[in-house]
Amino acid sequence: MNWPQLLQAYRYGDLKARNLNEVQNRSIFEQDYDRIIFSTAFRRLQDKTQVIPLPEHDFVHNRLTHSIEVSSVGRSLGKIAGQELINKYPHLQREYNLSHHDFGAIVAAASLAHDIGNPPFGHSGEASISEYFLNGKGQQFKSELDEKQWNDLTRFEGNANGFRILCNANNKGAGGIRLSYPTLAAFTKYPKESLPLFEKLRASEKKFGFFQSEKDLFEDIANILGLKKIRKDNYINYCRHPLAFLVEAADDICYSIIDFEDGLRLKLIDFSHAERLLMPIAGAGFYPESYLKLKADDEKAGYLRAVAIKNLIIEMAKVFVASEEEMLEGNFDISLIELSKYSSLIKEIKAITLRNVYKAKQVLEIEAAGFEVIGGLLDVFTTAVNHSVQTETKHNYYHSKKILELLPEHYFHLSEMKNSDLYTRLIKICEFVAGMTDRHAIGMYRKIKGIDLPA
Repeated sequence: MNWPQLLQAYRYGDLKARNLNEVQNRSIFEQDYDRIIFSTAFRRLQDKTQVIPLPEHDFVHNRLTHSIEVSSVGRSLGKIAGQELINKYPHLQREYNLSHHDFGAIVAAASLAHDIGNPPFGHSGEASISEYFLNGKGQQFKSELDEKQWNDLTRFEGNANGFRILCNANNKGAGGIRLSYPTLAAFTKYPKESLPLFEKLRASEKKFGFFQSEKDLFEDIANILGLKKIRKDNYINYCRHPLAFLVEAADDICYSIIDFEDGLRLKLIDFSHAERLLMPIAGAGFYPESYLKLKADDEKAGYLRAVAIKNLIIEMAKVFVASEEEMLEGNFDISLIELSKYSSLIKEIKAITLRNVYKAKQVLEIEAAGFEVIGGLLDVFTTAVNHSVQTETKHNYYHSKKILELLPEHYFHLSEMKNSDLYTRLIKICEFVAGMTDRHAIGMYRKIKGIDLPA
């Protein structure tokens, strides 16, 4: 792999590479960022649980605030690493008009979108969809799907759903977000399909990055950007775009440190852990005289979080640059955070957060509710949509017709549904349910079940 090819500014839906400076003062990669931030799918993240379920406390993160913070860290990582690469490979600027701002813009945009495909109800959302097909009423469809399609559903993956959203699959590439190929590749931390099952030792194979419905598009991106293919059989599996490692690092930094900070603010984690674990990570950026002026624990937690993240950004950028040649060869496949000299402290932070925050009563309650709500919605919608294509039946299915009228027309054109296969219908339904906010999902579930009536 090589940087000039990896950074070709193709945009999904275009037939040729575009000039990076075709719009004055705004590169194609900066346009990617703007397209994401103005998209409906991104806006919905404001009402999706990150970890703590949409509490009355306004200082706890939701998916939107988390994504913005990851993007901020990602931009810094990209610009720092990009400047080192421009210094190392001056022809990137001289011959291809690339700058460290382009690296920063790609990583910022991909980081901004990294959770855009995640379902409602926090970390249990994906499991809720998978459970419906694996052990719920969705089991009935197994015999009608091939093995890869079935794995897409029973191992439903927010990353793959995000790739589908960013590619605007429902509109066949016309209109919509339409990002550049480098940003889509950097977004795809897991450049493989759902089979074979995951190899936990390789960072890029712990999950999967696209459904069967988008596999041809990903292969097109991989071939144009020159991603290295790992397998020679009929399974799709590529090496990561190097900038995907920076996107992953940005997310790792934020969710490990900031979920921990949320736990401190909610008093789910004792403050003594903050000083013991974050002060060493803060490194030379920690100034005792500034810290001692702070009185409230929340202020101290915010200070420690800020200096710890700053130091990790600097360190992760250095680790990336040191490993960049291995990445281009396709011989590097480990999360950058695992190479941090603070990795043992970060693992302890994650363990404390898992025990005290992720297992907190209110988190478990929202996850349990999510299983009921998501499973119920999937059952109602799959029944209605499948009834709509059964034209040979004499039954009227009045209830299904009413349910169909509740579904967005751009998702479920009746004529398209009648000409579609079962897998396409099921993936569209999963995308629709995964795109709901927490409140929208709960509200619709209560109404279609007759628990609530519209106001």
